[in-house]
Amino acid sequence: MEKYILFTYIASLLVLFTFGSHGFIMIYYYLKYRHKRDDFTGVLASFPHVTVQLPIFNEMYVIERLIKATCEIDYPMDKLEIQVLDDSTDETVEIVEKIIKEYQLAGFDIQHLHRQDRSGFKAGALKEGLKTAKGEFIAIFDADFIPKKNFLMIVLPFFNDPKIGMVQTRWEHLNRGYSLMTQIQALSLDGHFVIEQQVRNKANYFINFNGTSGMWRKECIFDAGNWEADTLTEDLDLSYRAQLKGWKFKYLTDFTTPAEVPSEINSVKSQQFRWTKGAIETCKKILPRVWKSKFPLRMKILSTFHLTNNIVFPFILMACLLNVPIVLIKNGGQYDIYFTFMSVFVLAFIGSFLLYLYSQKDVYDDWRSRVLLFPVFMAGSMGFAINNTKAVIEALFNKKSEFVRTPKYLIVDKKDTWLDKKYVHKKISLTVIFELLISIYSFAGVVISVITLQISAIPFQLMYSMGFGLVAYLSIKHVIESNRKFAKQAAE
Repeated sequence: MEKYILFTYIASLLVLFTFGSHGFIMIYYYLKYRHKRDDFTGVLASFPHVTVQLPIFNEMYVIERLIKATCEIDYPMDKLEIQVLDDSTDETVEIVEKIIKEYQLAGFDIQHLHRQDRSGFKAGALKEGLKTAKGEFIAIFDADFIPKKNFLMIVLPFFNDPKIGMVQTRWEHLNRGYSLMTQIQALSLDGHFVIEQQVRNKANYFINFNGTSGMWRKECIFDAGNWEADTLTEDLDLSYRAQLKGWKFKYLTDFTTPAEVPSEINSVKSQQFRWTKGAIETCKKILPRVWKSKFPLRMKILSTFHLTNNIVFPFILMACLLNVPIVLIKNGGQYDIYFTFMSVFVLAFIGSFLLYLYSQKDVYDDWRSRVLLFPVFMAGSMGFAINNTKAVIEALFNKKSEFVRTPKYLIVDKKDTWLDKKYVHKKISLTVIFELLISIYSFAGVVISVITLQISAIPFQLMYSMGFGLVAYLSIKHVIESNRKFAKQAAE
């Protein structure tokens, strides 16, 4: 039995080591191409017709901000069409109707396309809007984003190259400083947006449209087969189908679109669940096509890393559960050679650290203070293992679920609050109980490691305990605080 546990543990660490080492590949390409920055010298010979699509679902707190920012984009009014693709089922519908009437009277070509059935979720709404879209190019912004006034004048010149099918801008974090949780999310997102997207694009690997703050050539969308709703990450799916057809993508590291990251833990968990499950669904659908394509082997390998990286979560959880028996086995002293071998797996941790270090160093002057959050970020990532493992398992076994959108509350600075908002989660899920139990279990592992003087086991045991404990604590705290706020309002 001890050998089975040991080999299972080593297998889990090997998977984590493989994906953690991917960070070294990213840093290698980053250092190789970091001298190449975005070229914004391109100009428009004419003003093509552009359609801006704003897909929304129950966004009563942020929709006015989004529509206002979109209408302030610097572009000829007769060449700009705005579609509010509204699947809402609450008072958002009336709010949108009122705002749109005001802008229509001011001369804007803005339409309110309200669906009753929400079929296909976001993919269905985008596809429906394309049926009447006038634009040759399609810009897309989610409700929590604020497009800059010069967005179109910056992005459109890149389409002078007829092979470019999509241009993606980097996400900027409006409310990064709101709390420790928003700071950690910003660090996490920067790893993808500053390093991974930048590096893959400069090294001519496949990248993905991030669902918002980007622009498509309409011809590219149709040529790739249009939006499809058979995965929860319709953006990743269409991105790969388009690039497999030969279209080129452009990623802009040095031009950003501000956005609001979730400020409440249960919203983060639902977002992570959707992203994780959708990525695995897309992987199952797209990866065979990648390997059957005529693209070079190096592109197939990097695409495999890209599409499968969420598979790590079950192995993070497995390593956590096996940590305590491994400590007891090691204390017996019979398998020292195996534990000496396992020490090399710490290199994966270094690879991940370097990726996030350079993601901060590349774009922020205060990168030193930002990167200090890395241990907390790693602990938090471990704490999401139960939530995201469930997503992976559901995707692998083809269990379908609805597209649960991430609530937005118009949170920008510390004076703002989400406690009294309508869309806040009101119940504590069973997942939270498991997170709390595993936090206690991992802390027991810390105690055992101290008693048996296995000092090297303590840091990771402690990170697991802190990660699961922090996620569980915030999940319970945010539900209780919100319910208390609503009870107080009802009493008044």
